[in-house]
Amino acid sequence: MKVHHFFDEATATLSYVVWDEDTRIAVLIDSVLDFDPKSGRTSTRSCQAIAGFLDERRLSLRCVLDTHAHADHLTAMPFFQERFGARTGIGAEIRQVQAIFRKIFNLGDAFRVDGSQFDVLLGEGDLLEVGPLRVEAFHTPGHTPACMSYRIGNALFVGDCLFMPDYGTARCDFPGGSAEMLYDSIQRLYALPDATRVFTGHDYRPGGRPLRFESTIGEQKRTNVQLSQDTARASFVAFRKTRDASLELPTLILPSIQVNIRAGGFPDPESNGVSYLKIPLNAI
Repeated sequence: MKVHHFFDEATATLSYVVWDEDTRIAVLIDSVLDFDPKSGRTSTRSCQAIAGFLDERRLSLRCVLDTHAHADHLTAMPFFQERFGARTGIGAEIRQVQAIFRKIFNLGDAFRVDGSQFDVLLGEGDLLEVGPLRVEAFHTPGHTPACMSYRIGNALFVGDCLFMPDYGTARCDFPGGSAEMLYDSIQRLYALPDATRVFTGHDYRPGGRPLRFESTIGEQKRTNVQLSQDTARASFVAFRKTRDASLELPTLILPSIQVNIRAGGFPDPESNGVSYLKIPLNAI
């Protein structure tokens, strides 16, 4: 099994292509659709880079997964679904996230909160077989109620649950987030073998260091600056709540969530053929 990363500079997001060397069957985790908030325009620059990589290596993309409904970038699921016929998947608790944001954005009953926008909904312990690749699902809520980590072989893709050890963990102040849940989720990951490879969903390069995106469970347990194996639950929760209260919301949270709870789909075009996103005033 091979893993290749792609880094989106604008959002500090990491996407991963995972593939079996014999069959060339591949999975994509946490794709990015480029979005300019000033103009409201989307582009497929990041998608095309990944598509070119898949084509060059003659890989067959069968599934594109999101670790959660991201608040800092738009998912590119529809691009890969159309271009490669890939199925889309996310954690089953996306239904809870959809229900929360249906109210915030006043989407009405026409917006379904059953997760049916996605092809596959994964719950705790589910195994998704993609050719010879076996994707094991871990429900790791805290950052959002629907966060999932995916283990493929000895590689664990944690989304925003854990960052590199010198940066720490995810924030927990989004609707439905919980520092207590995040602590418990990370303890479950820390119970995995120390040699498990950990691939993060973002790298913010603290201190201007070079990009890093891979660690191990053992390294995280020993050196994570916010949550090591010695950190007490109460201490972490108190730290996380204090720090989160000082953070600004991500620049793209309002456009991203509206698109990502639709599996990357845009709202239906209006009479002029244009799709519109909502900006709720004084609601978040």
